[in-house]
Amino acid sequence: MAFEKLRTNRFNQWVIIHLRYLVGFAFFPSGLVKLMGNRFTGISTDNPIGYFFEALYQSGFYWNFLGLAQITAGILLMTQRFAALGAMMFLAILTNIWIITISLSFKGTWVITSLMMIAVFVLLIWDKHKLLPLFNYKTDLKEYPEPKTAWGIAGAIYAVSCIALYILDPVKGNSYEKWLIGIFVIVIVLTFIFTNYKAYKNQN
Repeated sequence: MAFEKLRTNRFNQWVIIHLRYLVGFAFFPSGLVKLMGNRFTGISTDNPIGYFFEALYQSGFYWNFLGLAQITAGILLMTQRFAALGAMMFLAILTNIWIITISLSFKGTWVITSLMMIAVFVLLIWDKHKLLPLFNYKTDLKEYPEPKTAWGIAGAIYAVSCIALYILDPVKGNSYEKWLIGIFVIVIVLTFIFTNYKAYKNQN
């Protein structure tokens, strides 16, 4: 079957793993802003977009909950093991964001959210064998190779590093914080190099 060939191809597996990282990371900036209780935009409330985000911000805990949901979905995707659950959660959240960007006529943003929607559907199709039993209990589960533990560990390192980089302020921070930022950046780069070198070595 064509899907089985695509699913078992090592290069395709590598692409999906990093697509999960990329899509998961996409929720971190906006999610952390909400989770920390900060405003998402400085647009005036005279603008419908600014008015909308200010209303969400004034909702209190709901604003923080939105951020927590986004971060949770991103982390689940980056763990690889729970990526299917993360993709489903991501789809639920992103669908709302996508409709908002279209209905409020965000300039250019709707293009980005549309591309993100396509990426999420690709991830869901990739794990369709895990989702089909939800709609048909008689479906025979097909086993496919899953990402090795190293990819999950790498995802955890990426997630922790991204959160740390957001909390640390490279502009207002002191020299100690700037050193920490440098360390986290190095950790991300080294993790990327190590995991991909290991994957390349195992393939050859």
